[in-house]
This record gives sequence, C-alpha cells and structure tokens, in this order.
Amino acid sequence: MRQIWEIIATVFKFSWRILNFIRELVFNTIFLVLCFLVIGSIALYQSESKPDPNYFGALYVDLQGVVVDQVSTPDPFGRMSRELLGTPNSRMQENALFDIVDTIRNAATDDRITGMVLRLDNLVGADQPSLNFIGKAIADFKSSGKPIYAVGDGYTQSQYYLASYADQIFMAPQGMVGIQGFSTNTLYYKSLLEKLKVSSHIFRVGTYKSAVEPLMRDNMSPEAREATKQWLNALWDNYLNTLAQNRKTNVQGIFPGSDTLISKLRAAGGDSAQYALNQKLVDKIYTREQAENVLKKQFGWNKDDKHFNYISIYDYSGKLTNIGTETPAGNIAVIVVQGAIMDGPQAPGIASGDLISTQIRDARLDPNIKAIILRVNSPGGSVTASELIRSELASAKAAGKPVVVSMGGMAASGGYWVSTPADYIIASPSTITGSIGIFGVINTFENALDSVGVYTDGVSTTSLADISVTKGISSEFSDMMQVTIENGYKNFINLVAKSRHKTPEEIDAIAQGRVWIGSDAKKIGLVDQLGDFDDAVNKAAELAKLDSVELDWMQPELTFMDQLILEISNNAQAVMPDMLQVFLPPSVATDIRQQAQFFLKMNDPQNRYAFCLNCAEIN
Repeated sequence: MRQIWEIIATVFKFSWRILNFIRELVFNTIFLVLCFLVIGSIALYQSESKPDPNYFGALYVDLQGVVVDQVSTPDPFGRMSRELLGTPNSRMQENALFDIVDTIRNAATDDRITGMVLRLDNLVGADQPSLNFIGKAIADFKSSGKPIYAVGDGYTQSQYYLASYADQIFMAPQGMVGIQGFSTNTLYYKSLLEKLKVSSHIFRVGTYKSAVEPLMRDNMSPEAREATKQWLNALWDNYLNTLAQNRKTNVQGIFPGSDTLISKLRAAGGDSAQYALNQKLVDKIYTREQAENVLKKQFGWNKDDKHFNYISIYDYSGKLTNIGTETPAGNIAVIVVQGAIMDGPQAPGIASGDLISTQIRDARLDPNIKAIILRVNSPGGSVTASELIRSELASAKAAGKPVVVSMGGMAASGGYWVSTPADYIIASPSTITGSIGIFGVINTFENALDSVGVYTDGVSTTSLADISVTKGISSEFSDMMQVTIENGYKNFINLVAKSRHKTPEEIDAIAQGRVWIGSDAKKIGLVDQLGDFDDAVNKAAELAKLDSVELDWMQPELTFMDQLILEISNNAQAVMPDMLQVFLPPSVATDIRQQAQFFLKMNDPQNRYAFCLNCAEIN
C-alpha cells in the first residue's frame, strides 16, 4: 500500500512540476512579448514620426484596409504588430479619412513629391462621402500640375472610384473593373427564433422602421423595400455621375446596363480587361513590369531599393492610423460620433454616449474653443445614449458656441437625433440620413426552457414587476412599453420639428422611420447644405466670426496599457481563425457579425433604440 501511495505521490509531484513549468513558460512568454511590443513600438514610433528626409518621387497611395472618420486601433502598436509580428490584418487596418486628405494636400505643395501613384489593390472600402472627400483632395493635387497614375491588378467599385481621378489608369491583363451596381442585404431570423422557441416582444413606431424586421419577418417588408430602393438608386446615380465626369464620358460609358454589358463582354471574347479598355474605363492594359517601366521613366529609378522613386503614404505621414495623438490647442473642436451609439465605454464600432458627451462638455467649458463641429457617421443606437449627446450639445449651443454638424456616410436615426441641436447641418449628397423613428425589443426564452423541462415561477407585487427573460412579459408591461415607445417617437418628432422650424405634422410626414439620401434630405429640409467637411469648417468659422482656424480634434484618451491591451486583443482576433469565416461564406459571416454587433450590445436601460439596420452596409 505504501508503495502505491509513493507512486501516486510521485505522479502528483511530477505533474505539479510540469504544471509549474508550463505556468512559468506561459507567463515568461507573455512578459517577453510585452517587452518586445513596448521596445518595438517605441522604435517604430521614433522611426516613423518624420518621413525619410531623402525621399523623392511619387506619393505612393497604397491604402490598405478601410477608411473611417476616426480610427479605433492605436498606432504605433498596430503597424508594429504587422511589420514585426507578421500579423495578417492588413485588410482590418483602419485609415483616418482626414489624415489621408491632409497628407495628399501637403504633398501637392511639396517640391520633393513629383506626382502620385494610386495602388489600391488592398483598399477594402469606404463610404461614398469619404471616397468623394479623398477624390476632392486628389483633384486638388492634380490641379498643381503633377501627374497621377492608377495601377492595379483589378478594381472594385470603391477602388475604381478613387482611380477615376487619375490622369491614366493601368490594369493587368487578367484584371477586371467590377462596376456592377449596389445592393444592401439583411439576414432575417423569424423562423430561426421560432425553431429555437425564442419569443421576441417588439414595440415600434414608424411605417418604414425596418430595424426590427429581422426579428419579426423572413423577408423585407414592401414599405422597407420601397424606401431602400429609392435611396439606393440615388446612391448609384451619384456614383455613376461622378465617374462619368472624371473619365469624361457619359453614364452609359461607365455602366451601359446589365444586358448591354454582357453583350459587349461577349463581343470581347469574355475578356474583362479588354472590355474595360473598349469602354475607356482604363487607359492601358499593362503587366506589372510594363507599368513599372512607365513609372520608372516618369519618376526615375531607385537603384538601392530597385523600384521607381516613391514614398508610401504611410511613410510620408506617420499619423494615418494614430489615435490619441496630441494636437495643438485649437479654436474649433471636432468631435466624432462613429458607429452605433451605445451606453458604456468606447469600443471599435461603438460610439460611447458617455465619452462623447464628456468631450462636448470639455469643449463647452474650454474658453479657447469658439465653435464645435460634430462629425456624425452613425446608424444610431440607444435612445438614452443619443439623448445624452444631444442634451450636452444643446448646452454648448446655449452657452453661445456655434454648433455645426458634418454628416459622413450616414447620420440616420439616433445619428440624426444627436444632430438636432445644430445651428447648421451639412451632408454629402450621398449621406444616408433620416430614419426618424424608434423601437424596442425584448427577447424572452420561456418556451425554449419549457421544451427542456426548465420552468420559472415566483411572486411579485404587481403585474409590471412580474417579467423575466425566463418567464416572458405581462400584457400590462407590453402596453407600458408601447406607450413609452410612442412617447419616444413623439419626442423625436418634436426635437426635429423645433430644430428644422417645422410643425410636428410636417416632420411626421417625412419621418415614420424612412431613410433619405443627402440630396433628398436637403429638398425636404432635414439638412441645410450639401457639402463636405471643408464646408463645415468654413461654416463654423463664419458663425464664430473667426479670422483663422485651428482644429482641435478631440479623440479618446488611451493610456499606454489601454493601447497595448487593445492591440494585443485585436491581433489575437486577427491571428486566430474566425469560426464564422471557417464555416460560412465571407459575405454571410460579415452580415452576421455586423447585425450581431448591434443586437449583442443593446444596452439601453429602457430598451428603446433609434437605429437604422439596413442602411449600415452597402455592397
């Protein structure tokens, strides 16, 4: 018996030593990685704080990932992890729109920059107003007399939008210009929820308020289809007209229609590159070597690096992906509302009502700030969080500080709610806005639990208190919720009516949750002017009577450890395979992730939401 216990003790001792070894190995590895991140990030930050003073040649606009108003992932950690750790997250990279524009504008007056090369193969996308704003900067660069080339293996619709501003567009022999139209799709879960025996209690106001349709239908309602088709066609028209103007052709030259396109493609023997050349969508069909020879002749040759003379836009401006960068004190505060508006802390894809209201308050109390620009790029979200932002903005306006709203790709539902205190609202012709309406959703699981033999029972003092996700809700609570939602919609209507100097009845006629595009929103009085961020700056300066303008970009303040932890978590997600992408087609996985991002973070204390789901993604 003693020998048996000695054997058991030996096994336990050996196992314990192994566990200790593994524990020490894991913690030491983590410590070394942290040290590596810190040292590497400091080295990269120092090396990229200024561009190489010996640069000469083209500005190489090799954008990777997506373009956003304000990045959520910090640099230098982001770039350090990509370059030193080899993390494959270039398609996840965020690029700050306004830094891209500033960089291009600086390059236009830089004598060492002799032209521009657009290499957009890794640009995943951006909303149309953002592309238009970058295009405006490219057009200004072109007016300086410096040549612009676009070079690509092929072009998506977003990539070609920017490429169309170039003097010459080169494409590879096997390439394709993928201009095929816009679409927006939503996943519907009614049948799935029924199979899972999940009860969705839905409260809404607005004929066109389609954000809750995925929970109560298996397809798009006729009303939502009608409204969506209208603004989507308007977006498509804006896209085609811009490209036609840039390429000095007509709309039919850019997209001749589906049947004609197929006929012309068949006439070209199915050769997409030849079709693009025939349609004058591109100027030359060149291999990479042929394109490089042209660029070599234009910009000269770098013998050491063995490529034509250029400097990457990321090396030319080390701040494209920065967050929390210290900026000089300004006289106009710029505050960004990007993503779904929610209660709680700021996170990627989430605009924190608490954080943004605090930023507005800081701007209101800062004597150096003479005006505020609220940059809105949001489909809305929590009514409580939206009201927190709106009320603080109203306080700033009441304090005598002019407020200008600059709408980005979308400022819908709660995104419009926060815009109502503005003295002036400026939207792009392609901005998605409106969606004035609210809804409430409470999911309960009593039927699912019943099916596996789990039940809920208890005692309550009133029927309003007798609610639970495991028990359902009472008819009295349901009535109370509907009354609350109707009151929320009435408040929304009154806020808009007061802001736009109209009657509640006039606003109700254009509300009901209906989505409008910027050009139509201007016609019905929801916005004051069609324009871009430059126009917002000019208007803020005019209202504040400023002779000179210094923008104070108010960004989330992250501590060193906040940045480090955020980057480590982002890289972990990038390195580890996404289960959705493993088992589902990428487009389906993306749709599920985008919808889940909102539904999983629905945290309004009163379960009230002003959110536009079907205007959040356009393909």
